[in-house]
Amino acid sequence: MTTTTEFDELSVQHLDRPGGRIAYRLAGKGPLVVCLPGMGEIAASYRYSVPALARAGFRVAVMDLRGHGESDATFDRYDDEAAGSDALALIDELGGPAILVGNSMGAGASVWAAAQRPDAVSGVALIGPFVRNAPVNPVMGLLFRVLMLRPWARQSWLSYLPSLYPGRRPDDFEAHRAAIRRAMRRPGATAAFARTTRTDHTAAERSLPQVQIPAAVIMGTADPDFRDPVAEAHWIGEQLNATVTLVDGAGHYPQVEQPTIVGDALVAFCRRVATDA
Repeated sequence: MTTTTEFDELSVQHLDRPGGRIAYRLAGKGPLVVCLPGMGEIAASYRYSVPALARAGFRVAVMDLRGHGESDATFDRYDDEAAGSDALALIDELGGPAILVGNSMGAGASVWAAAQRPDAVSGVALIGPFVRNAPVNPVMGLLFRVLMLRPWARQSWLSYLPSLYPGRRPDDFEAHRAAIRRAMRRPGATAAFARTTRTDHTAAERSLPQVQIPAAVIMGTADPDFRDPVAEAHWIGEQLNATVTLVDGAGHYPQVEQPTIVGDALVAFCRRVATDA
């Protein structure tokens, strides 16, 4: 089993962008893989995936979204297109092309980036992906929007987070949640998070037909963010002609709940893309 020590020892680097800096960590050597976390999460959501990919022969960069983790909260946009543009800038900085791995909102950003720059993106792996405005219960949707307003957005998110792990929570879950809490206490971070929760995924959905590269979808069968996660995974798979991996009983972060299953799937996909390149 991979431990988080390997991830924790990676130094934080920064990429200058218009309006602020994006934080990222880099591990390994080989073809480039860039990982994007989801809304409300930090780079450590890939703490098990990064070492697995690095050991498999890939150079792996994992970034913090704008206003999240150690990235600046000084930007004027916090949506899919903004995150996707940051990923493309990081690929250019490190030397691409790259495989993009996106979780949740990071998946929508990855799809948008792949459509914008097919020269820079050789494959996309989407985990618990929001690539469209998925249908939700309207009452719950309204309640979520209210809870994610300032000043209670931070505490609401931290209280909501455990529900996204309906299966096996990792042993370090409380430490990870504490790291998110510390990051959200930085000046401007909670306000940036609140703005991120208003992201509309229409741009990502419109980009789907333009993505003509290898794709993989990884979805927890008990992901509470979707009315029918299995159906959503297969719908995305059909749009992208993607392989679909269903992780039984896992929620919105299967790469943490079932790191071996997801790690193996990511390594296999990245090796296929690298071999075909």
